[in-house]
Amino acid sequence: MDLIAFDLDGTLLNASGVISPFTRETLNKLSERGILYTIATGRTLHASLDVLKSHAFRHPQAYKNGVVIWDPTAEDYTHHNFLTHSEIEHVLEAVLRQSMTPFMFTVEPGQRHAVYHPPLRTEIEVLLAKDIKERSGLPVLPASELPADADITNVSALGAPHAIDAVYAFIADEPNLIAYSTNALEDSTYKWIDIHHIDASKGNAVQVLKRELGATRVLCFGDSMNDVSMFEIADESYAPANAKRPLREAATAVIGHHDEDGIAHFLRERFSL
Repeated sequence: MDLIAFDLDGTLLNASGVISPFTRETLNKLSERGILYTIATGRTLHASLDVLKSHAFRHPQAYKNGVVIWDPTAEDYTHHNFLTHSEIEHVLEAVLRQSMTPFMFTVEPGQRHAVYHPPLRTEIEVLLAKDIKERSGLPVLPASELPADADITNVSALGAPHAIDAVYAFIADEPNLIAYSTNALEDSTYKWIDIHHIDASKGNAVQVLKRELGATRVLCFGDSMNDVSMFEIADESYAPANAKRPLREAATAVIGHHDEDGIAHFLRERFSL
């Protein structure tokens, strides 16, 4: 039995950030054939609800790059890989040493999500805080309001490339941390870093889903560096034409552009839908 894992942004979603009618119809055809499919995204569950409401994803899904797995039937998180207190301290020290502001993403009792930060240092960080709030719909609050019972899923920061490289170097001796970095959308002279527990990867989460759903093979679709771990464990991996070069080079095949229903067209051919 196959399990298909989809990244969202730049992959299953079109340039408008939605599931197109043609793709939604294709997902329905997969359901009718009994083919399992799920989501593995860097988004939080909260930030995904609006784009997923046009189609019911019935099986457990991986959010925050595998930090948590959400079971829609149980309406609860069934797996999580939060940062430990010592790891949080290490990461915060690494970021603060570079005079950058850490943004701490949380899961709190009652399935509440929020983002906390110490005082913002630069105009670009002010813009970043505004962007996080607008894109995710999450409250962005002062670190002084961080609840004692909150679990931290990841820590992110924005800075000059040399500062981001220094953060990488500082946390390199922490075996249970993994970091993703990319050019910041806000300004090409800045880079964005996102730090998780090492077990919090899309690849690990998809392996859990494969085992629990009784699948024998995994097909995955992704476009960015946080999808590499999925590509490494999948039996087949596919990158849309808009994917970053390392993903295109690692893929079983490169398929159509995400804004041209590339995945849906591929699936219809691949499964004779």
